[in-house]
Amino acid sequence: MTTEVAGWLRQLEQTGYCIIPQLVPQAQITELADALETDFGQTPFSQGLFYGQRTKRFGRLLSRAPQSAALVLQPEIIALAQAVLGRACDRIQLNVAQAIEIHPGEPAQFPHRDEDMWAGVKGQHEYLLNVMWPLDPFTPDNGATCIYPGTHRVQQQALDDLPEAMIATCLPGDVLCFLGSTVHGAGANRTNSTRRAVVVGYSLGWLKPYENPWLAYPPAVARHFPKALTDLVGYVQHRPNLGNFEGQCPSILLDGSPDLYPGAIDALRPNQEAMLAAYAGHGEA
Repeated sequence: MTTEVAGWLRQLEQTGYCIIPQLVPQAQITELADALETDFGQTPFSQGLFYGQRTKRFGRLLSRAPQSAALVLQPEIIALAQAVLGRACDRIQLNVAQAIEIHPGEPAQFPHRDEDMWAGVKGQHEYLLNVMWPLDPFTPDNGATCIYPGTHRVQQQALDDLPEAMIATCLPGDVLCFLGSTVHGAGANRTNSTRRAVVVGYSLGWLKPYENPWLAYPPAVARHFPKALTDLVGYVQHRPNLGNFEGQCPSILLDGSPDLYPGAIDALRPNQEAMLAAYAGHGEA
């Protein structure tokens, strides 16, 4: 872990969020924004009070804009996600790669924790790291994300218990990172312009992800991705044997049509292999 990543990790652990200035060149973000222009124009408004009725959302970014892969695989962010999540899983996975456009007149989003999409016991480990890349400047008036510092450590019982929000003002090239346990929500857009962003989420590899990766990126699409990306979108097993295809690593689907009867192969953690080897040796004695 680099000194920079260690510093961001400390901020996440202390406050539940961090803002990293100019992690990538603004020109890189501009190129991605241009590539998504048609998608923003064609996507209808969301339905429902949580998603926002004056907000547009769409996923499958890796298919829509190849430029998004560089953000998903950004080395420092991957290292940060590994540091946050790796204590509780064998490997991390891509939870979502989504674009969001908040239109004028959209009220503030309900403050929430993204980890609440999963019903597991909370407080023992993190489930998720969200990484928000602004495509437009985030301001207090155009819907910048509101973060409630310290809420990753305390479970509030009512909205009145929340601390004062931190408005995540930042620019294209900056990146806002926050834990799945941190209360947050998009702010109200009181301007005459839209506010656009891309959110990339990383979660524990044994969770069901928010965006179904095998429908978003079926084998015919994913086989053109680099291995680091196919691993993130689920074409790899999470030991022991989780997420397999016919008992093998699902990466066999990326090489064309697999054998009709490929045969199962163990995918175990080293301690499990040692335990089974000892058991087998005991039986032979």
